[in-house]
Amino acid sequence: MTGKRFYHIGFGQEDLGSSPPEIALLSGDPERARLIAQTHLRDVRLLSENRGLNTYMGYLANDRLILSATSGMGAPSLSIVVNELIQVGIRKIIRIGTCGSIQPHVSVGSIVISSAALCRQGAANDIAPVEYPAAADPFLTVALVKAAQELGVEHHWGITASVDTFYEGQERTDSANPYLMRSLQGITEEYRHLNILNYEMECGTLFKMAGVYQFAAAAVCGVVAQRTVSENIIYPQKDIAVENAIATAVRAAANLVSP
Repeated sequence: MTGKRFYHIGFGQEDLGSSPPEIALLSGDPERARLIAQTHLRDVRLLSENRGLNTYMGYLANDRLILSATSGMGAPSLSIVVNELIQVGIRKIIRIGTCGSIQPHVSVGSIVISSAALCRQGAANDIAPVEYPAAADPFLTVALVKAAQELGVEHHWGITASVDTFYEGQERTDSANPYLMRSLQGITEEYRHLNILNYEMECGTLFKMAGVYQFAAAAVCGVVAQRTVSENIIYPQKDIAVENAIATAVRAAANLVSP
C-alpha cells in the first residue's frame, strides 16, 4: 500500500510521515473535525478535504501524533472512511458524535459513552452477520469514562441504538413522512424498557468493523435532544454537549498513550 493515495479519504501512508499516528478521532461533521484540530491539537497539517471528508494531523499536549478525521453522515459513509483509515495504519478510533437521549435521566448537554450497540444498520450487515456483537473496546471505553470523571463532565455509560435513518428509524413523526411503518411504531418505548440510552447512526457499524478488522473502537456522543420530552434538537445546549464529547475524547486519547 506504500505510495497509494486512497480514493475517498484523499491521502495515503506516505502522507503520514515516518512515525505515523495510530489514533483517529472520528467526527461525522467536517466542521467538528476542524474544530478539534484547531482547538485541541498543535502543529496541525491538513491532509485532505476530499469529498468533504476533512482530515487533519496534529499533536496532542503530550506530543502524541493523532488524526482528526471526518466520517460523513451515517454508517455507509463511515464504513468507507474507516476501511481506508485502517489501511493507512490507524489502530484505534474514537467516534465523537451527537445523539438523542431516550431515557429521562440522560439530559441534554451530557454525554453518552457507548459500551455496545443495538445495531440496526444495513452497512453493518455487509461486514458481519446480524448476530455478530457490536461491542466497544473495553479499554478505550474505560479511558473515556475516566476522562469524563477527570473533567467533571456529566456522563452516562451503556447501550446505544445505532440505526440508519434520522427520522423514521428513530420514530420521528415531525418530518416529511408522518406515517411510520407498524414495525417502527412504539420502538422507542421498547428500547427504553431495554435500558438503551440513546439513538445515533454510526457506532454499531464501527464496532462491528472493529471486531472483524481487529482494531480498537469506542464512541462518545453529546446529547442534543431529549426524546422523552420532544423530537427537537435543543440548540442552546448543543455546543456544550459537543464540546463535552470532544474534551472527553481528547483527554482519553492523551491518557491512553505516552509520547
